[in-house]
Amino acid sequence: MRLLAEALTLVNNTGERFYEAEMHRLQGELLLQAQHQQPELADDLSHIAAIEASLHQALAVARRQQAKSLELRAAMSLARLWRQQGKRAEAQALLAPVYGWFREGFDTADLQEARTLLDVLR
Repeated sequence: MRLLAEALTLVNNTGERFYEAEMHRLQGELLLQAQHQQPELADDLSHIAAIEASLHQALAVARRQQAKSLELRAAMSLARLWRQQGKRAEAQALLAPVYGWFREGFDTADLQEARTLLDVLR
């Protein structure tokens, strides 16, 4: 988390934003992992809000940059979180259009994972 915070500070200081979306996504994933390791965080609304904020930020940055692969990763992360929260319809509605944008590369790990997640959400 410390290294990601430093990297995001560098992004803001230098304006070099190439992997900014991925940094926010990883921040959300690390917060989620901390929640799994510390069950008391499962009911901590501020912790849950921080996870969602990081993932929404990742999605917004990827969309702004028109980085479809990074948008797919961010959408998958947020969809998995929403699935855990019982928000299956919202998760499917988020992920399906992003997945649907792709016309090739379906043998890549990200697209295979997205397809599997969509199948689970249906």
